Amino acid sequence: MADTVSIKARDNSGHFAAYIAKPHSGSGPAIIAIQEIFGVNAGMRQICDDLADKGYIAICPDLFWRQEPGVDITDKTQAEWDKAFELYQGFNVDKGVDDIAATIDTVRAMNDCTGKVGCVGYCLGGLLAYLTAARTNVDASVSYYGVGIDTKLTEADTVKTPVMMHIAEEDGFVDKDAQARIHKALDAHKTIQLYDYAGVDHAFARPDGLNWDTGAANLANARTATFFKENL
Repeated sequence: MADTVSIKARDNSGHFAAYIAKPHSGSGPAIIAIQEIFGVNAGMRQICDDLADKGYIAICPDLFWRQEPGVDITDKTQAEWDKAFELYQGFNVDKGVDDIAATIDTVRAMNDCTGKVGCVGYCLGGLLAYLTAARTNVDASVSYYGVGIDTKLTEADTVKTPVMMHIAEEDGFVDKDAQARIHKALDAHKTIQLYDYAGVDHAFARPDGLNWDTGAANLANARTATFFKENL
């Protein structure tokens, strides 16, 4: 069952929409799906629907609402890429994490939520999933090919909950030097686990994406499913 809910921003600047899909049982732990630079599009909605099929309340907040509410584009045309990068460049990461925190509060307070809330993010959302683990009371976080994590490594000091990261070794947006810095800083972290995927590019697990890789996506998604089952 899919619907849209309204969430009040923590800074009282307004309300933003979130796509929500609920399991057939009607209740369960929750997972926040954190968007890429293409907004709450068909791929993100599919991710939510798949999570709901697995027994989770899945919710995807519109994190571009402060710039343009309702962004829903793909990676298929240059015009869409241009718009996506414009939105990305104008995005306030700190406000984004605050909006995710508001989403956590909202879904955790729902009567049909068990109280456990995780998050999974992709691309920009991969960075935000990591920062959500560092700055909020989320119970578990998964980051897929997060862009910019190498610039926020000191925030790992405040990460106390389980985090899983999926790294594309041939990521066009996260070069080998950035990957090396991430590994050097995080490999020994007590609650963060990293997995590398050889021969695949950024967004290898994006539904219907240009860089989709079946083997890597299935492996990463299976690891994610086990991770959430253990921690939520």
